[in-house]
Amino acid sequence: MKEIQRAKIISKILNKIYPTIKPPLKHRNIFTLLISVLLSAQCTDVSVNNVTKNIYPKYNKPEHFIKLGRKKIEKLIKKIGIFRIKAKSIYNLSKILLDKHKGRVPKTFEELEKLPGVGHKTASVVMSQGFGYPAFAVDTHIHRLAQRWGLTNGKSVIQTEKDLKRLFSKNTWAKVHLQIIYYGREYCKARECYGLTCKICNTCYPNRKKPFKTKEA
Repeated sequence: MKEIQRAKIISKILNKIYPTIKPPLKHRNIFTLLISVLLSAQCTDVSVNNVTKNIYPKYNKPEHFIKLGRKKIEKLIKKIGIFRIKAKSIYNLSKILLDKHKGRVPKTFEELEKLPGVGHKTASVVMSQGFGYPAFAVDTHIHRLAQRWGLTNGKSVIQTEKDLKRLFSKNTWAKVHLQIIYYGREYCKARECYGLTCKICNTCYPNRKKPFKTKEA
């Protein structure tokens, strides 16, 4: 079975399970989306939402976080992993947004990736979910699943992104990104399926007998 055939089968299965889908991170505006995605690094979306639900009603603009200062930001997000580093990034990027972008989140990958704590994956999520720009954010989970499903060779996250963009229609990138995330959490878990038991793995590789080993991002 060729990659493109697997991609079509995967799309059909994902669309049947998740005909409509919402981003998992709760936010009030594009700025709070940016903050939530930044906070989600090495942390679950549920944990981020549990913390931000007490922050965003009161603090949801760059100027709010500047007034708070780093120490108070740390206290607000202390339940999240590597919170000191993230607090520093939030404070510094808020300052840059005010100083260079009139308090607005920039609409380009180039400017987003210049912000502290913002890498290509975070920028892709913001461009896609915040601005509606066609982007395919690839994290370690999508990188793992794309390998299990035979959509990429796993050489790197960059290569995985290129392969997924090639195999799926541009107007579906944002939706497929979310579908893969949800499917991985429910059916093709890192330490349960191993490329052997879920519907997608069974359909794409019916004769696979041994656990599939993925390359790390």
